[in-house]
Amino acid sequence: MFESIHFHSEGRKTTSASKPEVLAKLREIVGDENVVVDTERVEPYGVDAVKEKFPPEAVVFPATTQEMAAIIKLANEYLFPVTARGGGVGYTGGAVPVDGGIVVGTDRMKTIIELNVDDLYMTCQPGLTTYDVQQAAAEVGLLFAPDPASYKDSYIGGNIAENAGGMRTPKYGVTKHHVLGLEVVTGTGEIIRTGGRTVKNVVGFDLTGLMCGSEGMLGIITEATLKLLPMPEATSTVRANFTSMAAACKVLTKFTPHGLLPMAMEAIDKFCIAAVEENFAFGLSRDAEAILLVAVDGSREEVEKNARLIEQIIGENGGFDVIRARSKEEEDKLWDVRRAISPSLMKYGTLKINEDVVVPRSRVPELVAGVEAIGKRNDTFVANFGHAGDGNIHVNFVVDRDDADAVARARKCVSETFKLSVELGGTISGEHGIGYVKAPYLSYAVDDATLAVMKGIKHTFDPNGILNPGKMFV
Repeated sequence: MFESIHFHSEGRKTTSASKPEVLAKLREIVGDENVVVDTERVEPYGVDAVKEKFPPEAVVFPATTQEMAAIIKLANEYLFPVTARGGGVGYTGGAVPVDGGIVVGTDRMKTIIELNVDDLYMTCQPGLTTYDVQQAAAEVGLLFAPDPASYKDSYIGGNIAENAGGMRTPKYGVTKHHVLGLEVVTGTGEIIRTGGRTVKNVVGFDLTGLMCGSEGMLGIITEATLKLLPMPEATSTVRANFTSMAAACKVLTKFTPHGLLPMAMEAIDKFCIAAVEENFAFGLSRDAEAILLVAVDGSREEVEKNARLIEQIIGENGGFDVIRARSKEEEDKLWDVRRAISPSLMKYGTLKINEDVVVPRSRVPELVAGVEAIGKRNDTFVANFGHAGDGNIHVNFVVDRDDADAVARARKCVSETFKLSVELGGTISGEHGIGYVKAPYLSYAVDDATLAVMKGIKHTFDPNGILNPGKMFV
């Protein structure tokens, strides 16, 4: 699991949210049982995958948009911070209350309001997991394409707020490409609706797109209308070994001349292979320097044709020990390797810093080579894996957390990696967002004029700065 290299006090900050009259009014809004203040019960809501603790003064669970709006209006009256939280599995601290105040949990907002097969959309509340949404769509033969690794734990509201990606991005795009409309409570407690139920909609500004990736800093999503697609008839996955990570990544651009757009393309380096094999004994070759996983979907005839072509292209470009799944069970086993990487890397140290940088797909080999050089130059272990097909590589620097010098070197590696990504035409985050973890590096990727516009938008939606303070802008 990812852990941050930033260190903060674990003491609870105090704001006006803890005043008896404020707590009493919160209980009036959502009911006594839906306001939690006990230290042991609120602590889990002050931590995410970053593993740093920022316990809130209270956790409040609204069930309706109107309750959410009333909470935000109360926060403006008493000027206490409000941090929205879904599944709490983010990697940049976006859902933890670094400035105290309350956490608003969407756990009670789990209703599917409408599932329209004819018009290919679902309208739902934000507290459903991505898996819930996928399963509900699948039951009527439809696909909700976004597929982040945390799909069974992350909530759809949080995925929209972070503009989550995942393995299917090369073909289907990220979450924002599958959101038609939203209902949002702004930082002043106003309820607004953005977008609608149609794929085409150019009436006014694209506020739906603005909310996707806004990290809970402009408003809190209370309802989402999601675009669905026909479920592909079949899928197929090909796995191959390579003599180097660079060789595996060079194959990424070889499919396009053949008219192929794989659904997923994932690369895994030798350190990840060794870690996964030690933990799970998948039977991976210890001689492989890298693994490439490529998946396609579509009609059965199309998938069969494309899978054979992928095998051929991989073989002609340095891949060996090429394996193609022949059943759903075999396919799941191939992907189990990818899903097992992150926890397995802890064999290399006690502090793992996972950064999700992204570059244009053709520059991935340069990125990987550059990151490996950064690790060597700073005497820091590094392992790489990730969504190579969309240029999004998860760079993992692993050190002993008790070794101050090693941690300092890892921080330097992170900074150099971000700079390299920008130099290669990419940026510092592909799908994890900024939160507070990456906030010190925002200027690497965003110029002053653009940053000023962002701050102006923030002020318009949240003039009192109550929504998710301490994030992005530092």
